[in-house]
Amino acid sequence: MTEIHGFCEDRFAGVRDVLAGSIDRGDDVGGSFAVTIDGKTVVDIWGGHADAEKTRPWEKDTIINVYSTTKTMCALTALLLADRGELDFDKPVAHYWPEFAANGKEGVKVSHLMSHSAGVSGWKEPAEKEMLYDWDKACALLAAQAPFWEPGTQPGYHALTQGYLVGEVVRRIAGKSLGTVFREEIAEPLGADFHIGLPASEDSRVADLIPPPPGGSLGMPTDNPLATSVMANPPISPLDTRTRAWRAAEIPAANGQGNARSVAEIHAMLANGGVAKGKRFMSEAGSRRALEQQIEGTDLVLNMPVRYGLGFGLPTPTVPWPHPNTAFWGGYGGSLAVIDYDARTTMSFVMNKMAPTTVGDLRAFMLAMEIWKVQG
Repeated sequence: MTEIHGFCEDRFAGVRDVLAGSIDRGDDVGGSFAVTIDGKTVVDIWGGHADAEKTRPWEKDTIINVYSTTKTMCALTALLLADRGELDFDKPVAHYWPEFAANGKEGVKVSHLMSHSAGVSGWKEPAEKEMLYDWDKACALLAAQAPFWEPGTQPGYHALTQGYLVGEVVRRIAGKSLGTVFREEIAEPLGADFHIGLPASEDSRVADLIPPPPGGSLGMPTDNPLATSVMANPPISPLDTRTRAWRAAEIPAANGQGNARSVAEIHAMLANGGVAKGKRFMSEAGSRRALEQQIEGTDLVLNMPVRYGLGFGLPTPTVPWPHPNTAFWGGYGGSLAVIDYDARTTMSFVMNKMAPTTVGDLRAFMLAMEIWKVQG
C-alpha cells in the first residue's frame, strides 16, 4: 500500500487508507487532504507522486494548480473587503468600474458577479489564450460587451471570467491586484502556502497536472453552445499550467497554486466566525455572508441544479450535504474546498490526476465521508 505521510488525529485514521487506496488503484497519482475543526488542523496528509512518470514524490510542501477552487480565495478576498465596508455587494459594478456599464450592464450588481448570474460568463470576441495573461485586455473586453442573458435572472457558470470581474472590482477599490490583496491580507498573515500569481522561485515545488483521458472535457454539455463559448474561447489545456506564463499571471478563477493544508487553513476563518490561527480577519456576520443565497435554478452553462451564495456553491435538494450551512466549490479535475459552518469544519482535497469534472468527484467525497462518519 502507498505510504501516506503527514498526521491525523486517531479518530480520523481511516482517511489514510482512503487516500492510499485511491493511489494504489490508480485513481490518483498524488495528492493531499486536510481538515480543520474549530480552527485546529486535525488532518494533514499527502502521498504519491508529483508527476505522471512517478519520479518526484509528493512532499509536504508540494503545491498544485487547483483550477476553480481558486474561486473560493477570490470570493474570500471580496468578502473581506465587504466586511470592512469597502465593498457593497448590492451596488452596481459600474459604481466601482464605470466602463462596465456599457452595452446594457449598468444594472449588474457586484452580487451578480459573485453568484455567476451577471450574464458575462465568457468573452464574445474570439480570444487567444495569451489574453488570459493580459489583465487589462481581458477586463476591457468584458466591460465592453453585452451580457449573454438578462443579468440577475438565471445562473450560468462564469468559469474564467468571474476572477477578472470580481478581481477588477477589488483592484478599483484597493488600488492593488486581487492576488496582491489576497497575499498581503490573507495568505501571508496566516503563513498559508496559496498563491494567485506564483513567483518563479516556487516552480520547483509545483506538481504536474495530468490531463483527463482523451475525450475528457470540463464536464460541460457538448450540445450547449453557451457552454462551448465559455470553455473554448479561449481554449485552455491542463498543460498550460506547467508554463511560467500561466503561473505568473493572475487568473483568480483558475490559476491558484496551493495544497490541501493551505486551502483548509485559510477557509477556517469562515467556519470559525472570522478567526483563523488566533487572528481575527472579519466579523462573524461577515464570515457568514457566503451562505446568503443569491440565485437558484438550472445553471445555463453546467446544465445542473445549483444554488449560489456570495462566491460559493450551496447545498441543493438533489445534492444535499450533512449540514445545511455549508459552502463549497471545486476545481476542474477534482480539487475541492468545503466550509461546514455548523460543524466549524473545513476540508480540502487537491490532486494531480484529473477527472473530467468541474464540481468534485468521488475521490474527494470518499475522504470527506470518513470525516462525516466520525462527526455524525
